[in-house]
Amino acid sequence: MSLTDKESFPQSVGDGASSGSVGPTDGTVPEGGDVYVSGSAWRLVLRSFIDNKLALIGLIIVIFMLAFCFIGPHLYHTDQLNTTYNINLPPGKGRPLGTDENGRDVLGRLMVGGQSSLEIGFAVAFIATFIGVIYGAIAGFLGGIVDSIMMRLVDVFLAIPTLFILIYLASIYRPTIKLLIVVISLVSWLGPARLVRGEALSLRVREYVKAVRVMGGGSRRIILRHIIPNTIGTIVVNATFQVADAILVMASLSFLGLGIPPPAANWGGMLSNGVNFIYDGYWWLIYPAGVAIVLTVVAFNFIGDALRDALEVRLQRR
Repeated sequence: MSLTDKESFPQSVGDGASSGSVGPTDGTVPEGGDVYVSGSAWRLVLRSFIDNKLALIGLIIVIFMLAFCFIGPHLYHTDQLNTTYNINLPPGKGRPLGTDENGRDVLGRLMVGGQSSLEIGFAVAFIATFIGVIYGAIAGFLGGIVDSIMMRLVDVFLAIPTLFILIYLASIYRPTIKLLIVVISLVSWLGPARLVRGEALSLRVREYVKAVRVMGGGSRRIILRHIIPNTIGTIVVNATFQVADAILVMASLSFLGLGIPPPAANWGGMLSNGVNFIYDGYWWLIYPAGVAIVLTVVAFNFIGDALRDALEVRLQRR
């Protein structure tokens, strides 16, 4: 073999491995398309999430809202229990968003109202997702008559108008943050249950699940260690949408007068009170709360869409 032949001979496998590349080292594209070194699965998910500009915008908005609602009141001190200004004052010096019909600072009230809205949103998302995941995983894994009975029960609850159930329960009991969390969670777990049940139906016939059964693994172990962990993508995505849905439901109840009673504040209640002055030109009583609700809901939807794309194997670069 001549020197020329030796120089044209490809590098050894060891040299290629040490450089972190896969395939030919001369810059040519191997037959079948580009080859990507994806690294760990979570790194690929994070990369896909970061590449989504709308997801980053949504994440920035959520972080801003959390800081605005929970850190803002410590920096911008207002008295939300007593009248401190004249009523319905327009935005001006010392009151950036004016005052409401009771003489309370609107900006401070917007911060305090956001606390209850976000607390209810996150709490409902956690409780509803937890119940729905366990319920759906059991129904999908067991199948047969158990699955039919459990899912028919879900269908019955879905057939009842959600707003009707919420209005009925809220009219019987005095609304509080804890009660609203429980009430909204009672109707929010149905969606996650159906989603996880569908995933469990496909996962229970996988080879690794059959292998666990052959080795003597019980149903509880299979559900908790194999079925639920493999639906984490669906669970995480649905949880982000649950937060947005809970905030909207809370705003709807408050708009109907069934939210947390005064002097407690929430964005839906502020919007409901502001609508009474829509023809008086008091825009600062309507737009701030409405914009806060829209921005927060849209931000969580952006994050949910991005997580769905990042966790969906078919949409990942391979």
